[in-house]
Order: sequence, then C-alpha cells, then structure tokens
Amino acid sequence: MGLERGIDETRTPGPLPRKLADLLRPELGSLADEIVEEIRSTIPAYARPLDGPYGKAIRAGVQYAITLFVEQIADPSVSKEDSHDVHHRLGQYEMRAGRSLDTLQAAYRVGARVSWRRIMRVGRRSGLSSAVMSQLADAMLAFMDELASVALDGYLEAKASTADALDTWRRRLLQLVLEVPPVPAKAIAELAHLIGWEVPAEVTLVAVRPLPGTPHVPARSLLDSDVLAELDGAEPHLLVPGEITPSRVASLQMMLPRCCLAIGARVPLAAAGDSLRWARRTLALAESGVIAQAAVLRSEEHLATVLLHGDELLVNHLRAKLFAPLAGLTAKQRDRMMETLRAWLDSQGNVVDIAERLDVHPQTVRYRMRQLQATFGAKLEDPAARFEMELILRADSTSAPAPVQRGSSWDGYRIADLLPSRTEPAR
Repeated sequence: MGLERGIDETRTPGPLPRKLADLLRPELGSLADEIVEEIRSTIPAYARPLDGPYGKAIRAGVQYAITLFVEQIADPSVSKEDSHDVHHRLGQYEMRAGRSLDTLQAAYRVGARVSWRRIMRVGRRSGLSSAVMSQLADAMLAFMDELASVALDGYLEAKASTADALDTWRRRLLQLVLEVPPVPAKAIAELAHLIGWEVPAEVTLVAVRPLPGTPHVPARSLLDSDVLAELDGAEPHLLVPGEITPSRVASLQMMLPRCCLAIGARVPLAAAGDSLRWARRTLALAESGVIAQAAVLRSEEHLATVLLHGDELLVNHLRAKLFAPLAGLTAKQRDRMMETLRAWLDSQGNVVDIAERLDVHPQTVRYRMRQLQATFGAKLEDPAARFEMELILRADSTSAPAPVQRGSSWDGYRIADLLPSRTEPAR
C-alpha cells in the first residue's frame, strides 16, 4: 500500500506524511557517501582526498543536512540549531580556505540533485503518488536553499571579518599550486580567475629566510602583484611567474630587506613544489656551510651539491661501505689516503697533475698509489666504484672541485699503468 493513500492530490499541499521518514532513513548512510563523491567528481576545488579536517567538515555538513531533512518529516518541530550551526561554520571555513562563493553554492546544488535522484528511486520503488513526490521536491529544494543561505551568511561573515580577503585567496592559490597530490588544473584556474592572477606556464619558487636579528618578514603587500607569497609561516616562500631576472632580484631584495633569498629552478607550474624544495635545500646547505652564504642564492648554480646532499643517511651509508678498508688506519693515514684518492680521481690518473695538486714528488705519488691499490684492489679499476667514490669525496668537500688540466680519459685506463715495476721510496 502506498503512503499516499487517503491524500487528496488536488488540495493545497500540507505536511508530508510522517511515514516517509521510515522509507528514507535507510538511505541516509549511502546517500551521504554518494553526495560527497559527486561533489568531489564534479567540482574541481573538492577533487582531492577528504581525510583531514577539511574532509570531515564536508562530510559532517552533508550528514547533518540529510539527517535533519528526514527528521523534519517525522517531526516538523525538530530543532534546526545544530545543523544550522554546522553549515554556518562550513561557510566560514570555505571563505577562510580561499574557495569561491560560486564553489560553495555549486556544492549545495550538487547535494540537491543527488538527493532528488535518490528520492525518485525510493518513490518509484514505494509507489508514491505524483502529489507526494511534488511535495517532497518542494520541501527538499526549500530545505537546501535554507541551508545554502545559512552557509552564505557564514561565508560573508568571515569575509567581512577578514582584513584582506584577496590576500587570503592569493595564499590559498599558492597552497593549491604546491599541494601534493596535485589538484586539478581547473581548480587552480578558477581561483586564479577569481583574484585576477594570470596562470603562467612556468614559475620560479623562492625560499625566504630573515637574517639573524630580523623580527619578521615584511608584509606581502609590498611585493609585485603577480608574486604569490606565504610570509607568515615557519618557512616563508614566494612564487614568481617565469624566470627571475636580475631586475626582479633587485626588486625582491628591496621589498624584503635583511632577508636571504634562495631561488629555485624555473619549472612548469605543475613542478612548483620541486623548485621550492630545491630552493629550501640550497638555503639549508648555505646555513650549514656546505656552500658559501650570500644574500641571494641560486639553486641552479649548486644543483650537483643539492643532489649529493639530498639524502644524508644514504650518503653516510655509501661512505661506510666504500671506505670500510680504511677503518684500521689512523686518522692521519686515512686523511692522506683520501687526499691522494681525490687528487687521482680529479686528475684522471695523471701522475704529474697529482704531484702538483698534493705538492709532493711524483715518486711519492706512485708510492701512495701502490698503497691505495693494496687497500682497494680491483675497485680502483671499476668505473662504477670510482664514480661512487668521487660522489662521496665531493659530498664531503665544501670547496669547488679543481678543474681537470690534462691527462687521459678513464676509457681503457688501469691503475697499474702508473706504477713502475720496482719499489720506490716515498719522498
């Protein structure tokens, strides 16, 4: 028997039959999931995992909404306070997160559309009349409009209390660009259009570090309008469209006095996070003394060093593995062996060059090389082992590698070629 029996379809619609609530309650759990997934799949700004506080807020808003709608059918006097409070705060959250008002309203439209599809399936399955379905449609649309209005109030309230809403959106846009996993390009384009920022094909990220004694980083309002900035966090950074020219560097230094700037590589927009990571690593290496400190650092000039120091634990492990044969030597002996090995690698085995680098007699070089051969054996003739050794030696050095002046290439080279057949004393 349908719930509509006994209802006069021609009279003015009154309260919905309360037994409708019994039909709809079993749908609530799966309906909430369906609405959330539809919002994620159709609105780019929400197309990301919903595991954190952001996801919990969205799911809570959906769950409160559909639960309240059903409970209002069972008891029209049920309190709306909790649900209204959730959606009011949801509107505030959306504003503070930098999402647009259009995005928020679109989410409510998606919720209404998915809910109505489910109600139609339940109605057909239960044999509800067109009159009851019409009442349900009117009630549901009015209910969604009410919640959207509550969320809008929260959104506008948060906007009114924000000193610089545009700055909030700009910071949110920078977050979207750097987010991992990457957000859809459409979401970035929508927010960029909202704030009037032209999306560039390539960007350069800059890590900012106030010099000692500087109380804080200056406000971003001093920067050029095309620069996105996050200067209030623990690791201030900037996004600059395209390449950072000398004139742009001068402008940044003027706007950010008493700050060290580490400039990352110019990369496609989708790789902005990599540029920032390299910039921060360059800054850290300068602070630790691996590379020379300067007011402006360019990671492009230190890419090999950044690579070598990208995983200190791995470097330490490889160092221990390669140079284990030196463990039984004294510190002085180890230093001399490592110094000779470095000179040998840098000079591509040229005895005269090695002697000049070490300021010793060529016979001393040959003597030391016999010691190296006795210690490392065939590893010195293995290109892969030599490459690994040079990696570690360069990672351990804070100075630029000396240029190769002359000498044969490694192809076909054997360590024994520089050793005479008789033993010569060291000098």
